[in-house]
Amino acid sequence: MTSRPAGSRRHLASSPFQPKPAQEVEVFEVDDRVSHDSFGLGRVSGVEAAAVTVDFGSHTVRVVSPYSKMTKL
Repeated sequence: MTSRPAGSRRHLASSPFQPKPAQEVEVFEVDDRVSHDSFGLGRVSGVEAAAVTVDFGSHTVRVVSPYSKMTKL
């Protein structure tokens, strides 16, 4: 018997529960102003495929996608 990981279950049309909406990943560019829940206000200093580097003044942090705690201002 094979088991699937919980993340790969498919949604049945007859299910009374709604499927989880796809999480949108925000796109950042260099020099964008951002607000982070833990680090505060900062400016994007570098962009990679799945991460951004943000300068928060006193320190620089690499934030990995999906950026759930960071918003563009």
